[in-house]
Amino acid sequence: MSLPSSAFRQFDLFMQHRMVLDVAAPIVFLLLWATGFAVVKIGLQHIEPLTFLALRYGCVVVILLPIQLGFRLPVPHHGRDWLNVCVIGVCIQVIYFGGTYLALRAGLSAGALALMVSLQPILVAIIAPIWIKERVSSKQWCGLSLGFAGAAIVILSKSAIESTPWQGITLSCIALSGMTLGVLYEKKTSASMHPISATLIQTSVGLLLIAPLALLLESGHIEWRSEMLCSLAYLVIGNSLIAIGLLLHLVRHRPASRVSALFFLVPPCAAIAAGVLLGESMPGLAWLGIGLATAGVWLTVNLR
Repeated sequence: MSLPSSAFRQFDLFMQHRMVLDVAAPIVFLLLWATGFAVVKIGLQHIEPLTFLALRYGCVVVILLPIQLGFRLPVPHHGRDWLNVCVIGVCIQVIYFGGTYLALRAGLSAGALALMVSLQPILVAIIAPIWIKERVSSKQWCGLSLGFAGAAIVILSKSAIESTPWQGITLSCIALSGMTLGVLYEKKTSASMHPISATLIQTSVGLLLIAPLALLLESGHIEWRSEMLCSLAYLVIGNSLIAIGLLLHLVRHRPASRVSALFFLVPPCAAIAAGVLLGESMPGLAWLGIGLATAGVWLTVNLR
């Protein structure tokens, strides 16, 4: 009887950890992801965008490669699996992050950029039934619509007090397409690869594509200030290692439309972070948008 009792205790402990992860993962991901917009803008005051992104990816590879080799973590065995993980890497690491860095450098505010890329849940909800055969209920559509309305109120209230460069809008749309395709492709391929292996491969793809562009298009000048180093450290550890890992976990274990709904909360959180870190103002009307976005996410995640 001792063996079954021990097995049950281990199972209960596993389930408790799993429940904690399921609750904490969306919250931690949201906070890290949303704050990243302001942190990137701080770093871009001292370094060019593609150079900054290549430096970030290089640091991630240096950290993860010894872990990958030391623990002999599994890697894809088939060419199709390699192709799938590399395509996701191009979508997220190159198109999404490249677009966001360039948009911020073009003058788009952190809050405005966060809103543009938060349109992703609408695109996912439209494409998911066609591409990955994932049904979005009418109740979830109500939540998505409410979340979009809240996010729109945040950006419209901010646009009344700040200019919005068209170059930044265009680049943010490119970034939006990258994240949308990345989430859907990850869900469609149902990759079960170890998250460290997946992050290492995808970041390496980003480094191989971004670094030559940085060398070709930018001067490579870097101001090694404490603000830039702190920004780099946050983006490497908080975004590339923790947030991306949590995003992959959420996409693999939850419907794509429900995971994407979290992005409606990014603009409010990013606006708050930008106000604290950058002094970007947030009008009173934006708080109404925060409330609507929060309600929209709750409806999308909890209703079927």
